[in-house]
Amino acid sequence: QVQLVESGGGLVQAGGSLRLSCTASGRTLDIITMDWFRQAQGKEREFVARIRWREESTSYADSVKGRFTISRDNAKITVYLQMNSLKPEDTAVYYCVAGVRGSRNYWGQGTQVTVSS
Repeated sequence: QVQLVESGGGLVQAGGSLRLSCTASGRTLDIITMDWFRQAQGKEREFVARIRWREESTSYADSVKGRFTISRDNAKITVYLQMNSLKPEDTAVYYCVAGVRGSRNYWGQGTQVTVSS
């Protein structure tokens, strides 16, 4: 199993920045990918960004390209989501997701991000 603990959410004005963190523990040697998803109230959960753990290659949803950056610290087994130029439509609960070799995906508990206009 993999346990994920997220932090860094909060309230910020439009145009501001936040950095989310997600620290993994447990079966971390088998982590292949780490994703961020988000879910706004009344909407479906959507993909935000991915980092492939070993290669450090990244991918992003079109809605956040150029504003968000995903990165990881291998020593701390932590993935980050740097969010700049935040918009009110970025308001959502953000979830960290670990893709684990030979196992199901593991989800964090979520952290609320609220962007005021």
